[in-house]
Formats: sequence, C-alpha cells, structure tokens
Amino acid sequence: MNQYDESQIQVLEGLEAVRRRPGMYIGSTSIRGLHHLVYEIVDNAIDEAMAGKCHRIEVTLHPDGSVSVQDDGRGIPAGIHPKMGIPTLEVVYTILHAGGKFDGEGYKFSGGLHGVGASVVNALSEWVELDNCYDGRRYTERFERGAVARAFRCEGETDRHGLYVRFKPDATIFEETVFEYDTLLARLREQAFLNGGVNISIRDERCMPDAEGNPTEPRENDLLYEGGVRSFVEHLGNAKKAEVIHPDIIYMRAEREDYVAEVAMQYNDTYNETLLTFANNIHTIEGGTHEVGFKNALTRVLNEYARKNGILKDADKNLSGEDVREGLCAVVSVKLTEAQFEGQTKGKLGNADMRQFVDKLVYTKLSEYLEENPSAGKIILEKALAASRAREAARKARELTRRKNPLEGSTLPGKLADCQERRTELTELFLVEGDSAGGTAKEGRDPRFQAILPLRGKVLNVEKSRLDKVYGNASLIPIIQALGCGIGEEFDMEKLRYGKIIIMADADVDGSHIRILLLTFFFRHMRRLIDEGHIFLAQPPLYRVHKGKKEYYAFTEAERDAYMEQLGQGAEANRYKGLGEMNADQLRDTTMDPNYRTILRVTLEDAIECDQMFSILMGDRVEPRREFIEANAKFAENLDV
Repeated sequence: MNQYDESQIQVLEGLEAVRRRPGMYIGSTSIRGLHHLVYEIVDNAIDEAMAGKCHRIEVTLHPDGSVSVQDDGRGIPAGIHPKMGIPTLEVVYTILHAGGKFDGEGYKFSGGLHGVGASVVNALSEWVELDNCYDGRRYTERFERGAVARAFRCEGETDRHGLYVRFKPDATIFEETVFEYDTLLARLREQAFLNGGVNISIRDERCMPDAEGNPTEPRENDLLYEGGVRSFVEHLGNAKKAEVIHPDIIYMRAEREDYVAEVAMQYNDTYNETLLTFANNIHTIEGGTHEVGFKNALTRVLNEYARKNGILKDADKNLSGEDVREGLCAVVSVKLTEAQFEGQTKGKLGNADMRQFVDKLVYTKLSEYLEENPSAGKIILEKALAASRAREAARKARELTRRKNPLEGSTLPGKLADCQERRTELTELFLVEGDSAGGTAKEGRDPRFQAILPLRGKVLNVEKSRLDKVYGNASLIPIIQALGCGIGEEFDMEKLRYGKIIIMADADVDGSHIRILLLTFFFRHMRRLIDEGHIFLAQPPLYRVHKGKKEYYAFTEAERDAYMEQLGQGAEANRYKGLGEMNADQLRDTTMDPNYRTILRVTLEDAIECDQMFSILMGDRVEPRREFIEANAKFAENLDV
C-alpha cells in the first residue's frame, strides 16, 4: 500500500468540489441533473416574482445546445462586494453559499436557501454569459468551467432591468446534454400556476427534425394563469379526463406577516387522489407539515359535517382520511419566510407552525363552503361513504385471505419458487407471465438469489377498481404475499423481501398489456417501490439469428439485420413469440443472468404526467383513450397484428 500521510489530505477550493462531485449538488449527471441546471436559474427569477419585482420570464433553447433565461426583475447588485472585494455578480456565480436570501431582507419568500444554485450552474457549464441590467446600467461577464473568462464590465446606461443568463452544459460532466422541451415545459407550467399573473414562456429554436428528417418550425409556449392554483386544479382535472362531481373549484387563502397559504380542491369520479403540495414554489414530494394540516382538517370537517347532517349515525365509524380523499384533486401552496426543509433536496417541509396554519384555514373555509353549498357537500359525502364501504369490504376480504393464506407471517404463495438469500438488497423476484414461462424461468434461474412467481389468471386493472377488488384478484394476491410489504396505508418498506422486482412478460401485445396492468398496480398501491427504484422490466430478445453452430440474440430488428449480414447466406432468424418458446439456458443467458441481461429500471420523471396517463389509458372512460390512440397511433411500432 502507498504511504498515507498528511500530504494526501486534499482541500478542494472554489468550484472544484462541484465539478468533482456534481451529484452532491444536482442529484445526478443524467438528463434529470441536466434539467436541474435550468430549474436553478429559473427558480432565481421566480424568487424575484415572489418579491413582486418580476412579471415575465423567458426560457430559450438555442441551436448550439445552450439555454438562456431572461427575467425582468431587479437584476443583481453591481457594486464591489464589501467582504470579498470582487464584483457582487461574480460573487454570486463563483462562490458557494453566496446569495441574498439568508436574512430575509432582500427576499421575503424564497425557494433558494443555500446560495449554491447559480454557482453550481456556472461550475458545471462549458461557459456562462451574463447580461445584468441593474439600477439603470448594464453589466456583462463570461465564465468558462467556473472561471472568469471575460472580466466584469459596465456596458453603459440602459432603461431595461433584469438578468439574462445563457449557459452551455459541460459535455465532459453530463451523460446527456440535449434538453427535453416537454420536460422543461411541464416544470415551467407548474411555476406559472403557482405564481398567478407571472408570464413564463419557453421557446425551442433548435428546429429538431421530425420523423421524416424534415426541419421543424420553432416551438413555443406562452404560460400565464391569472387563476393561479385554481387554474392548476382545473388543468389537472382536464389532463386526467375525469368527470368532476361538483362544478366549482373550492378555493381557500389565508395570509399573515410571515405566512401565506393557498388551497384549491375539487372532487372527480375516479378512485385515486391527486394531492400536490408546494412550499415557496418547491414541489414537496414527501409532503410535510402543510400537507398534514390539510389532511387533518379535511377529514375532521367532513366527519363533523356528516354527523351534523345525519349522514353518519352515532353508531357509525368515522370516515378515514383515505375515504375522504378518494377522487380528490387538490393543490396546497404555502409561502413562508423561514422555510425549513429536510435536506438539500427540499422534499419535505418541517415548519411546525405551518401545520396549524393550514389546518385552521381549511377547517374554517371548508366548513363555510359546505354550509353554503349543501348539494356539493352531499355528493362529496356520498363518494366518501362509498369509499368507506369498499374499504370495509377490503378489510374483510383481507382478513379472509389471511385466514386462508396469511398476507403476513411465514406463509408464501404456493407457486413461488423462493431463493436462498435473505438479504433484501441482494435478491430478485421475477414476475413471469404464465406457468409455461414460469417453469422455464425456474429451471434457468440462479436459486441462490433469484425467486420466480408465475402469474395466474387475469391481472386486475386497479385503475377501475377499489381496494376490495384487489384483495379478490388471484393474480395480485400472490404478489402482495410474496413481497411482504403490504399495500396502501398498510405499506411498510421495511418488510420488503426482494430488492429487485422484475416484470418478465412476452415481447408482444399481450405481454405489453400485462406489464402496464402490473405497473398500474404498483403505481397506485405500492408507489414507493417505483420511487425508490425497485421495479424493473426484463428485456427478452425478439430474435434468435443462427447459421450452423453460430447463434446470436437480437433485441431489435436492426440488430437482427446486422447479424444476418454478418453470418451471410444461409442465416436464419424464428422470432420469439413467447418466453415459453425458449429453453431454460437460452432464457438464462439472454434475460436473467446479471452478467449478460438488459433490464430497464422503471422511474418517475414526472409523477403528475404519469398519474394523468394512467387515468386516461387505464380508466373507465373510453373517449379520452380513443383520442389518445388517434393522436399517437403514428408513433406505434412492432404491432402484433
């Protein structure tokens, strides 16, 4: 071993730490991290909007791979920083933990709390160009990989105000440097909803070629929602193609010196809830005190209303939170001066006072609404009562199932071929379509760490079913038993028995249908398995190409053609229609062996869009599904017809 002494203790200075460990600051260097750079700059402009100083934000994707963000806010102070002795603009973009959002003086409400956003973007970009109009003068500066490339200078007087930032991500750091227009559009639309009256636009000047290779016209969206979170709820409902059960969106707002809270909500005829919470415009995907306050007040108000109006009798049990949120579409947005988030990811709000503040708002305003709108109150309660009856039926079905085949404890599904390993992080469970393929998979697996569960019967479409139907489905119950972690409100990640759950279905239309039914089940009832990266899709080959003793497996038609050409005259390809057509060793070598297989991790880039797609494609209503198919049929490939 090399000698270990004091000379090997390194100190990373300036922005070098960001370039060396980018994942610590932006999560990853994948496409998600790439988009995070844009969000950091846009969020700074949004903070100006929350301060009432910015009314328009323009995002442009340029042909050279760069992106620019222009706002009409105040700009960045242009003087020499009293402590650092360099221009303040340079301080903001080259020094970590430098910003105007620590003391609450420059910004009353702010999403940026740690002062790293702008400097991280600078560190991870090939170059950054700044054009800063502040207090009647225009200033410019250029950086390259975090270092000053063209010094800060004043360009003269101007009647404009605001900041223009243009940057090109560093291709030596990011796995992908091509921005996805639709991903950015979804995030910007969200911000436009949360900041009613602020005009946000996005324009794509790259003119990407279409499917035929022809150049396209620049794409542009202009986003302005005067209705704010009310418009957000309306948009979410329209996107899901759901039928609302009461016509008006319920809106509530309260404000005091250091807090603002807004809530918009409406019920629809689906069985699923869509609840989005935000704090200082940051999507708190793990919830927090504002979400707890909303849920508690909602449950309390509806139970009190039901008992006051004789809908619930003295002997009846209270409605649960799950009951009163069935079919709910709601947005809770709060703004506060001293936001306390858990971690740099800001996924959960921790301010204790906010729970009581939101609770009081919802309890007071929703109680008033129900008193003034008895017809809406009645139909909301009827839906909650139906959900309660289904939940009770599910409980009885669950208890009956436990008596026959315990969902908890040592009893496992009869058809499960379990593995020897007991450490969850090392184990894999293959969900295999049918007994035939299941038998082949059992022969081809490595029994030390791979378990096989053949699926029997038709997988239930849970999008059209309440929980009681789930507990009566012959295909889903064995999955719940095998995984061991429960579903819905009983879900407990600590009890999960397998680190990877791999869906292995035929490479045809029927196999695709089974995959989407299982994904719908996991998304609606075991969402954390997807969020935390436990769900995978196996990728069995489409073709076996062979000539004599030589054989290759092709996963695409292009691969098949390449192997056919390589083997020459006499080569053949017996497209696989099902996993059961493979021998055990073939299935092992192509689809199951970690050394050679390809599996795809199921991820959620945009949970809101996923929710909408599941509702449209798997829900009760036929018309939205037909519209989607008609609009997207031209993109379909490998149809088995």
